[in-house]
Amino acid sequence: MDNDISHLKKWQQKIHEVIFGYHTVAGRLFDIALLIAIVVSVLVVMLESVNDVEEHYGVELRMIEWLFTFLFSVEYLARILSSPRPTKYVTSFMGIIDLLSLIPTYLSFFIVGTHSLSVIRSFRLIRVFRILKLTHFMGGAQQLGSALWSSRHKIVVFMGTVVCIVVIAGTMMYLIEGGENGFTSIPKSIYWAIVTITTVGYGDIAPQTVFGQATASALMILGYAIIAVPTGIVTSQMMSDAKKRGIVTCSNCGEEDLPDHSRFCLNCGASLHLQ
Repeated sequence: MDNDISHLKKWQQKIHEVIFGYHTVAGRLFDIALLIAIVVSVLVVMLESVNDVEEHYGVELRMIEWLFTFLFSVEYLARILSSPRPTKYVTSFMGIIDLLSLIPTYLSFFIVGTHSLSVIRSFRLIRVFRILKLTHFMGGAQQLGSALWSSRHKIVVFMGTVVCIVVIAGTMMYLIEGGENGFTSIPKSIYWAIVTITTVGYGDIAPQTVFGQATASALMILGYAIIAVPTGIVTSQMMSDAKKRGIVTCSNCGEEDLPDHSRFCLNCGASLHLQ
């Protein structure tokens, strides 16, 4: 079994109980302290990017950053030493995140500024689900991930269509407006089309001609329809997956995990066959 630690030495079992265990007091305290350290370390990296703070407290912040990096390095090694299957931990999602969170600071010896990438440590806050006993919510995340993966072909086709639309729209605006109105090249015009179709609208480039404004208006309206498409694709796939698993969801109260042969919701009594 993956969680069998009987083959480990006593000191390794003790470390495992503290680092990987969350049912014990020591384990919970360790996880809480770890989360606080992660939050503080990310804040330190963010503060280093503020010129006034860096000017007055740059040295202190860098020392604190290296202190956290050292502590996280020790923790990472301790996880490897106390893991019943070290290779599985190292290659797991959290194991890779733990390692990636250490690399930027050490890499700053060779490439200046890379320590800012240490904010990847924020991904380690995922462990809060375990501490607060919210792991049952991870099932929903797995279903969403599965639906996204199952819908990948439809999403790729959709994205390809969007790329074609923005390329065509950008080229049209380049021909309609021209450089005198800010559309100095096709790539820059495509950038405008992307900003417009996503309804972001920075306003740094705007059409001046009537024909250009009409084209922009049509693209904006199209953007609202396009935004809804990925949601519909994923939602449809999630419902399809739920039916394959024999799961029915009540549209009236949202009750899930209803048997596929149910005629009425077991929670609110609403008819299911009319949904």
